[in-house]
Amino acid sequence: MDADSQRVLEHLTRVEEAAEEVLTTRQQIVDLDTKRNRNREALNALNNEVSDSEKVKVCFGNMFIKFPKSKTRDMIQKDQQQLDKEINDLRKALKAKVNRLNEMQGKPELRGYNLSPLSSDEVKAINSLIKR
Repeated sequence: MDADSQRVLEHLTRVEEAAEEVLTTRQQIVDLDTKRNRNREALNALNNEVSDSEKVKVCFGNMFIKFPKSKTRDMIQKDQQQLDKEINDLRKALKAKVNRLNEMQGKPELRGYNLSPLSSDEVKAINSLIKR
């Protein structure tokens, strides 16, 4: 192969690898979100269907263990917080990966893609200004 063909092939390989990274990150987000939804369902079931004095069966790997309801709820809530953090980190990384992929393909950077929601303090400040 001549030098130009080799450069084109290398560039297409890098673009394909970047696209694969984007798809992998998106799939990780979907998988973690599915787990987060299952945890949310479990928390609702604990709150609505089980009395406080009962112990509940929790699946760890391939075995079930009885735990007090309060400890189980705390465990699931900690897991939810960890999942939220991981999903947010992956979403931030996804933005960078998509921008890198677009740059490699010669496309313009996505507009409005780097927006972030207002914090609760910012919302309170805006609401206090509106009420005046």
